[in-house]
Amino acid sequence: MAISLSERAIKEVRRIITEQNLPEATGLRVGVKGGGCSGFSYTLGFDDQERATDQISETEGVRVLCDPKSFLYLNGTEVDFEESLMGRGFKFTNPNASKSCGCGESFSV
Repeated sequence: MAISLSERAIKEVRRIITEQNLPEATGLRVGVKGGGCSGFSYTLGFDDQERATDQISETEGVRVLCDPKSFLYLNGTEVDFEESLMGRGFKFTNPNASKSCGCGESFSV
């Protein structure tokens, strides 16, 4: 398995990379850190530096980078992008999470 992106997430990542004039090698770096109301919080950013230990997946030309420790918690996760009246942002659908907070930004395993 790997970390995948929905069509909407791919479009948004490409839009941000283009709009911010980021290097062509830029990928979406996903991870987890301790904290949040459920134990772990998701992290998301852009990175053009691939680390030797990164788990790397690619969907329609968009690379997803993840450190090995975070990958233990995120393997099989799909990253989506939502726009609604309540706001817009990336959303994680994580099959490894046993519990998630109401805002969807933190989880426990």
